[in-house]
Amino acid sequence: MLKVKSLNDGDVELISREVVYQGFFTMEKLQLRHRLFAGGWSREFSRELFVRGRAVGVLLYDPERQLVGMVEQFRVGAMGLAEGPWQLEVVAGMVEAGETSEDVATRELIEEAGIDGVTLLPICEYLVSPGGTNERLELFCGLVDLHGKGGNFGLACENEDILLHVMSENEALEALAAGQCNNAASIICLQWLQLNRARLLAQFSAEGSGQ
Repeated sequence: MLKVKSLNDGDVELISREVVYQGFFTMEKLQLRHRLFAGGWSREFSRELFVRGRAVGVLLYDPERQLVGMVEQFRVGAMGLAEGPWQLEVVAGMVEAGETSEDVATRELIEEAGIDGVTLLPICEYLVSPGGTNERLELFCGLVDLHGKGGNFGLACENEDILLHVMSENEALEALAAGQCNNAASIICLQWLQLNRARLLAQFSAEGSGQ
């Protein structure tokens, strides 16, 4: 395999690290320097880091009926956008201490969509915005029967007001093309579905026929 990166974590010197804000989220200030591609070291500099950690997201998909399940909820970071601050998203949640990705997916699917018994297929894991946060999001496709699903969910104690939408696969892809799914996790998951739907449908058909 082609080696495409010439520097790694060992080429960074972390001089100091302090918490500058602790609330719903955490902000840290780091003093550091790192090696340069041309040799030697950079000057010492500071960076603020928005500490989020790991998260998990799940796109719900019913291969038998070719239905997609996504949630709609208020997002403060989307305020001021022409389309408003309610986002169409995949089900998602943060990884807590001692949890596996599958644990998080199971918990969040029940809390945000009222759904369990999902078969999880890995999609990818990516850094959300590495210039300013350490958040990593691991994405799955959740195979499940979506017949009759939908409605309001979320935990009142966490101020969650979540609406589960169940739509045809074509409607979901049309929403993607129209820019209605304007967050990275949803875009990645729906594009993955476009690329893999034929394989998923063939696999479901083979399993259904007992082959």
